[in-house]
Amino acid sequence: MPALEMAQETGKLLGWRKKEGERVVKGEPLLEIETDKAVVEVEAPGDGILAGITAHVGAVIPVGVTIAWLVGPGEKPPAMAMTAPPAARASSNPERASAAAAMQATEQRVGAAPQISPKARRLAKELGVDIGKIRGTGPDGRITSDDVQNFADAKGAAAPTGMESLSQVARLMAERTTLSWTSVPHFFLVRDVDCGELIAAQKRLSQEMETTQGAAPTITDLLIALLARVLAKHPRMNASWTGEGIRSNPEINVSVAMAVKDGVVGAVIHKANTAKIAEISARRRELTERARAGRLRPADITGGTFTLSNLGMYKVDAFSAIITPPQTAVLAVGSISDRVLPVEGKPGIRPMMTMTLSSDHRVVDGARAAEFLSELADAIREPEKVL
Repeated sequence: MPALEMAQETGKLLGWRKKEGERVVKGEPLLEIETDKAVVEVEAPGDGILAGITAHVGAVIPVGVTIAWLVGPGEKPPAMAMTAPPAARASSNPERASAAAAMQATEQRVGAAPQISPKARRLAKELGVDIGKIRGTGPDGRITSDDVQNFADAKGAAAPTGMESLSQVARLMAERTTLSWTSVPHFFLVRDVDCGELIAAQKRLSQEMETTQGAAPTITDLLIALLARVLAKHPRMNASWTGEGIRSNPEINVSVAMAVKDGVVGAVIHKANTAKIAEISARRRELTERARAGRLRPADITGGTFTLSNLGMYKVDAFSAIITPPQTAVLAVGSISDRVLPVEGKPGIRPMMTMTLSSDHRVVDGARAAEFLSELADAIREPEKVL
């Protein structure tokens, strides 16, 4: 079971795209997995014949457990039985494995305290679930957060009085945003920018692309392109904090915040600084459709180096966004609205947008972030010079 997300413990197998014994080609869909955040298609890592399937549809499987093999013609999967007890698989010594299995069985008979992950223990406390009644599906019978949630759902465990029970996705979001907010030293810069030329560029490109390609780019598409091109001149804003230092990222992959049921997912536009507007627009539309349908793939939500969050369509004037570690920053943009301001010494009306840049002070200081935001504002004011 591959790890598709940060802090993922298990994955639910929704279906195999190939049958055992069928030939598989690298890159084609192999299976479909549901994680805490999305439904993703897992592609075959190489060519071969699918063999030794041990997991069936509906199974909740811990990350790292082998569920099938890709073998060559005439080859067979390893003889090690994947259905054997974990303790028995832990050693190649038959006597030691037998003793370990016997010890595990004895512990279960005498009612030893169940093994449970810290995350699952917190969830059990929130839901008022007795962990002694839960059968763990993790390694060595370890109780996972999915086991707790499934038990609560099946038994109708009620949330504490006056408290709303969260879905798995909402709970994961709460944990991750809390971790980011409490561990990342955020600071914020705000800038208003005139979007008159940006709107004009979007209309011009829409007319051109509707004629040739049938799909008009949105303001978000243009912002992705401009943002990525400015990031190429400010590599520190595209870097990552590793816990030990700063890592430079060779690619500029813009993660676009998209609303899904009970949460938000960051769908990634890879190498956005070199992509044309038409390519960015097509990719974003494809990701949006898959996100809404719950059919995102691993590559769709991994590798982001900078996040763009646009709430302008909700008529929000301005807001501050929380950084997604290990990224350095996130840009929050509000709606474009007409405002009265000085134009050549006289009152004028211009379409304005407020940008709020959230940055990690461990990676960039205020001056670096301000220079980046200033250059981005210039690019938005005169997009034709950058696109």
